[in-house]
Amino acid sequence: MTALPAPLTTAPRAAAAPAVPVADVAAHRPLDLRSVRLTTGTLADWQSLNAAATIPHCIENLETSGVIDNLRRVVGESGAEYRGFVFADSDLYKVIEAVAWEIARTGTTEHDAWLDSVIGLVARAQEPSGYVMSWIQGVHPEKKFAELEWTHEMYVLGHMVQAAVALDRANGRHDLLDIARAFVDLVDRRFGPGRDDGICGHPEIETALVELYRHTGEQRYLTLAERMIDLRGTGLLKVGGLGARYFQDHAPVREATDAVGHAVRQLYLDAGVTDAYLENGDTTLLAAMDAQWSSVHERKMYLSGAFGSRHRDEAFGDDYELPSERAYAETCATIADLHWTWRMLLAGGAAGTARYAETIEREVHNALAASVDATGTKFFYSNPLQQRPDRFSEENAPRERTPWYACACCPPNIARTVAQMSSYVASTTLAEGGQPGGELWLHQIAAAEIDLPEHLGDGVLRVETTYPAGATVEITVHGRVEPGARLAVRVPSWSAASTLATPGGAVAASDDGYAHVDLVEGATYTLELDVSPRWTRGHHKVDAIRGCLALERGPVVYCIEQASLPEGAVVDDLVLTGDAAVEAGPRELHVTVTSAAAESELYPSGAAGSQAPDATTFTVPAIPFSTWGNAAPGAMRVWLPVRT
Repeated sequence: MTALPAPLTTAPRAAAAPAVPVADVAAHRPLDLRSVRLTTGTLADWQSLNAAATIPHCIENLETSGVIDNLRRVVGESGAEYRGFVFADSDLYKVIEAVAWEIARTGTTEHDAWLDSVIGLVARAQEPSGYVMSWIQGVHPEKKFAELEWTHEMYVLGHMVQAAVALDRANGRHDLLDIARAFVDLVDRRFGPGRDDGICGHPEIETALVELYRHTGEQRYLTLAERMIDLRGTGLLKVGGLGARYFQDHAPVREATDAVGHAVRQLYLDAGVTDAYLENGDTTLLAAMDAQWSSVHERKMYLSGAFGSRHRDEAFGDDYELPSERAYAETCATIADLHWTWRMLLAGGAAGTARYAETIEREVHNALAASVDATGTKFFYSNPLQQRPDRFSEENAPRERTPWYACACCPPNIARTVAQMSSYVASTTLAEGGQPGGELWLHQIAAAEIDLPEHLGDGVLRVETTYPAGATVEITVHGRVEPGARLAVRVPSWSAASTLATPGGAVAASDDGYAHVDLVEGATYTLELDVSPRWTRGHHKVDAIRGCLALERGPVVYCIEQASLPEGAVVDDLVLTGDAAVEAGPRELHVTVTSAAAESELYPSGAAGSQAPDATTFTVPAIPFSTWGNAAPGAMRVWLPVRT
């Protein structure tokens, strides 16, 4: 066991939130997640399910999958063989982070004994130098810092740091933080300024180092993050047959304007680069991130808010390469993008606040929600937008959700993200020129209680809504409000004509996508949204969905699955005709279709666009994409072909 850094005594305790900039660069300031309480509805129910089922399920599987035993064998407390991938330790740290945010959210003590046990185990496994990683220590000690492109040492450390910071922010517990700082200090001694050049093959440590700087006030942690960002793209990694683009090592960060390679790595890197900008104000970094964000979201994002079109290398494809049935669409990529997009919102990036908030909403209600089943204990690693009836299962792209994976990065990632979900609901800005007041920005529409930050007053904002199913959003101000305080409410782009009803009259959204009003004590503001079903046509350059439409209502993407169809109907035979009529129920929609089952030839010789003589017209249910597969495994599709 190493000599640990002195406990923190002077650094101010930051808000309990996953990204808390300390410089004056940020356009928006995050709120402490304890001050944003989701009360009822989709997101609140999900957080409750996460606490009751997903987190305990993850803790159980850390034991059965060998993650905990891997650390025990390092200290001679287990004779089992090492199990899992080289980065298996990271699953433990992600679950600890999930527990930390749950402690911050609810004050639970349910997992305290487990935290004592696993953090104590990590402490016993830590070497005097500060190093601790079970695969290196227990399997290949000769590879320590020797194969950075593959060993994931700094990736594992990054997740340890994020867990440690979250735990200290949640309840002041700093034992894991002491362990993490000792390991980071070792990395700084080895790879800091004037030392060896080295970067991790899997970015993640960059964003963690910036957060550690924010939490401790130690400038060297930010400097180390900046150094690793600057070394990316200089050819340090032995890329082998995968190539430099897989590792985002093909070009310096400031010159890499297109998203390439392994999708999760690219998006974690982008989050770290944006974090660095938020502290050092280097506008060349923000310019690169603006270009990256455009590449990712304008040319490489699925309708569901998923990323990664290629199973090979779990990678981004070319621009507009978005196959539905072969989508890799890894859950962790959506999570990484959510984290990055939130940081771009804080930074005031070029896409605009509403665009970032709406992207997060799309991800949360679709790709991320689809990654876990109704029990909270089965998960998708890959989230395709179509599944054919004859598709076979692949390990990370099964036909149905599974309880765990050999590469179990996604379930713990889901757990930590859902636990911190309330952090992305709102932010605040200060008034210009040092004037009193400021503005509370409501980014995510959900039933919640939001404590006004001190510069806006000491009251509570209550948001009541059944959104996304319901159209009405009612916001009431309780308690004292500071003079000059304002409220900004996002009006979704698909309901742009909606106005915010206030005591002084209706207010339309400004060019920034938000309705801005004065905060008035005791006032109620009402937003009526148009949640009528709508058909979405894909970009003409996406060949995989030419001649197809997708059904959306509010922020929710819909699909048709085999399990919901009447007897004799086959999902792959369904074709939209005429005006593609939709009947709306409370949650389920009904779509008028015909069957093309009679068209048996692969390349029919009949007139183009002709309808099979015996085609029948009937109505089928469409369900939220997030719920597909809960009834039964089987075929499904989001994009439906149109017969003209």
